[in-house]
Amino acid sequence: MVEKILERKKEPEPQETLYDRERRYLNDMVRNRAEGQVVIKGKGLTYEQGRQGLTKFYTHRYVNWDKIGVPGWSIFVQRIHKHSGKHIHQGGLCIFVLDGKGYTVVDGQRYDWEEGDLIVLPIKPGGVEHQHFNVDPNHPAEWMAYIYETMRDYYSVGRIQVEDHPDWGARPAK
Repeated sequence: MVEKILERKKEPEPQETLYDRERRYLNDMVRNRAEGQVVIKGKGLTYEQGRQGLTKFYTHRYVNWDKIGVPGWSIFVQRIHKHSGKHIHQGGLCIFVLDGKGYTVVDGQRYDWEEGDLIVLPIKPGGVEHQHFNVDPNHPAEWMAYIYETMRDYYSVGRIQVEDHPDWGARPAK
């Protein structure tokens, strides 16, 4: 008679459940916020030419949200020599004017601003069309925008580029 010998195979490692994965994610998130970067040095940051203008990003979801104590905010400076691009999005952001003088056209209405002013783009169904202009050709205007992207994500906001910044080049808007 032939005897069959059974070999015990190694049992598979337990798989991480969705609950375990979520718990790990939340615990990592709490730790990252508590230990996150407190000061972001502007001197090490560079300007980037984009469809809207010349922009320096302090915080952005693709740059450093995993390193800062308060992710969810896009904070950036835009330098305007003549004017920005023109686009439409939901609004709901604040722009603090750091330097210079100009105006912003929101849905066809002009709003003048200068250093120390705060521009608040409203939240409207269908979004707001807006563009920023500098009035002094010898001195660029600069402002800093504060956008709580988590809220904008909740609104399911898109962006429609209506007109590119003049320095963007011949690439068509998308």
